Amino acid sequence: MAGGLFSMDHPWASAFGILGNIVSFLVFLAPTPTFLRVYRKKSTEGFSSVPYVVALFSCTLWIFYALVKTNSSPLLTINAFGCVVEAAYILLYLIYAPRTARLRTLAAFFLLNVAAFSLIVVVTVMLVAETHRVKVLGSICLAFSMAVFVAPMSVIFVVIKTKSAEFMPFSLSFFLTLSAVAWFFYGLFTKDLYVALPNVGGFFFSCIQMVLYFCYRKSKAAAVLPTTTATVAQSVDAMELPVLGALHAVAVLPACAVPVLVELQKMEQEAGSPRKGGVKAV
Repeated sequence: MAGGLFSMDHPWASAFGILGNIVSFLVFLAPTPTFLRVYRKKSTEGFSSVPYVVALFSCTLWIFYALVKTNSSPLLTINAFGCVVEAAYILLYLIYAPRTARLRTLAAFFLLNVAAFSLIVVVTVMLVAETHRVKVLGSICLAFSMAVFVAPMSVIFVVIKTKSAEFMPFSLSFFLTLSAVAWFFYGLFTKDLYVALPNVGGFFFSCIQMVLYFCYRKSKAAAVLPTTTATVAQSVDAMELPVLGALHAVAVLPACAVPVLVELQKMEQEAGSPRKGGVKAV
């Protein structure tokens, strides 16, 4: 698909690419309330930076794939935007995180976004014939996308265990489903299985989340972290919360299977409010 975002030669591919960009744009911005709170409180409140680092790696990986493949403007635009957003999240995290969390973030960043990405670029450019680069790089992107499919299971398990959809807003699942559909058809119409296939899984997990939402939306049960008040109080400014699934949904963003840490809306609304037993939502 040559040219910009829209091509008259491939109208359906262009239309779904633009739709995917719009929806993915909104999903990339979903964690913004989290970082606004981090900025206001000058504290990361125990949130983990790993999903943001992984998201940045995924964005750069898919940008490289789009450049090697060429004529993939929708992939380039959304992942370029994703790189900017994720880099901003990570920078803000580094400013306000405790020293230990900051060091872990820097270690993860250099290991994944510098070392691993550089290795992939060198191997692809130096050791792989030009005619096979799209296939090899697409396979790497596909494998990485499949690997992060276990992420949405965390919030699904929390919902089933607590019998409450409190931490899984329907709007998020709906937009992820819409994003999966848009990028699946973009991959289908451009005959790009490396983009289409991951979104089959994205669509599947998003549909499961919506079904669970309707099953447990009226439940009065509250999801409570398996920690004591003292543990929570000590961990807020000293360490990253070890169980991401209890607080966040790491959603597969089907624009290119980018894993994005999405701060759940219910948690945002109740942040800082005391829970039963004096435990505060962090």
